[in-house]
Amino acid sequence: MPRLLRYTLLLIVLAIALIGGLIYSLTWRPAARETLPVTCTGTPPTLVPGQALKVMTWNVQYLAGKRYVFWNDQAQGPDEAPTPEDMAFSLDEVARVIRDEQPDVVLLQELDDGAKASDYQNQLKLLQERVTDLYPCSAYAFDWKADFVPDPHIFGSVGRQLATLSRYRIEHAERLQLPVPPANIISRQFEPRDALLATKLPLSDGGQLTVFNTHLDRARQPDDTLQAQVTAVAKVLDKYESQGLPWLIGGDFNLLPLGQYQRLPAEQRTPYSIDSALHLLWDKYPMIPTNNEASGIDRAHWLTHYPNDPGLNGPDRTVDYLFYSPKIKRVQAMVRQDDTLRISDHLPVIARFLLPATP
Repeated sequence: MPRLLRYTLLLIVLAIALIGGLIYSLTWRPAARETLPVTCTGTPPTLVPGQALKVMTWNVQYLAGKRYVFWNDQAQGPDEAPTPEDMAFSLDEVARVIRDEQPDVVLLQELDDGAKASDYQNQLKLLQERVTDLYPCSAYAFDWKADFVPDPHIFGSVGRQLATLSRYRIEHAERLQLPVPPANIISRQFEPRDALLATKLPLSDGGQLTVFNTHLDRARQPDDTLQAQVTAVAKVLDKYESQGLPWLIGGDFNLLPLGQYQRLPAEQRTPYSIDSALHLLWDKYPMIPTNNEASGIDRAHWLTHYPNDPGLNGPDRTVDYLFYSPKIKRVQAMVRQDDTLRISDHLPVIARFLLPATP
């Protein structure tokens, strides 16, 4: 082999190794299952069998507010980042709603930590400073993290979290990786990695309530990812149910309930399928809102998503839910709409339950 050719091949190999090493150092590859740190201050109370439990789930859209149409929204607007002033306003508003509702457990999605687009804020820490007297316990899990993403709209770091705040003691937390969308080996390193954040709250009789928090894939076009993710979630829940362990899950599932696909204008249906993968859960487990609520005569009260789109003037679909073990009893439920429409592109879903009593 001529010397020049050998040197050229060597340089190519070294360049590939250098690029590969750089990508590896900038990106994040979580394990399929990871134990997470739990933060508890003071001596938080322990859950009691048979007690009432109020739960809120809310995608707070990295505190961006509603004055933007972002490049990665379905409407594909021009905006890339909110201003610090808008994030400060949204932070105060999220804290206001939480303090007003005072749920026992808060499940939050899309809180940023170290992301260029949100001015490198640790948004969970900022929120905790405003509600620390209510929630002594917390746990969080990243579902998107990289020191640098080369996409021209980002061109910097990303860091996005699920976070669970609890008035009651959390004794264990873990992150469970969900299936990821298909992509080539390079671009996959920079994409979100959706997950379940599982927090285990002990009961005074020695039992345990597991609360799951999640944010499923936001697809641009229908593919098999959401089906695979819901299948994985169902497998986890089925295991708990088969063992007689109480559980509940809340989050942004990015899937429609029965009957809403047909009600959306054709241009708004693009990310969804007429056969919602969510039926894998609602066929077996109670859902808030129910299909009857979300598509019935009072369906407007149960809409949870107000997409960033100049053609819309209010929420038009339901994609955020609470599911729970049949051992748990629903007492009340609502979507808080009246004073939350300008805080995030999602609205908080709130429910009160009764935990199963000791046999």
